[in-house]
Amino acid sequence: MNKVQQGFTLIELMIVVAIIGILASLAIPAYQSYTIRAQISEGLNLAGPLKNALASFYNENGAFPADNDEAALETPASYVGNYIQSMTINNGVVEILYGNDANAQINGHIITLTAIPNDGSVSWDCASGGFILNEYLPSACR
Repeated sequence: MNKVQQGFTLIELMIVVAIIGILASLAIPAYQSYTIRAQISEGLNLAGPLKNALASFYNENGAFPADNDEAALETPASYVGNYIQSMTINNGVVEILYGNDANAQINGHIITLTAIPNDGSVSWDCASGGFILNEYLPSACR
């Protein structure tokens, strides 16, 4: 009587496990980089109201406010998110401090958005001070 072969051999199973391990080792760093970039984007998106307030203040007064209070905004600690600890206005600069649940690569670091007046409009310069790796920053901040 012939016996019908069933199942996989040990070598076949080991090859599958090795392939899965290789794929996981490639995917995990890419995913981690993606999540850090998403966390940075949260800060830049939440800074929108502060940027608008700075631009409005400049158009009305011809100068930038010294702080959140002069710009008639809430305290810096009021502007928080899942990854944002605070957002501060400092003489025409919005400082975004990453904290809370932020990745260790960006936790405690600041991205600055500097207002630049342009004949009735305001443009923005983004910088990280070199503490956040360029691969995580949006192209405007590199």
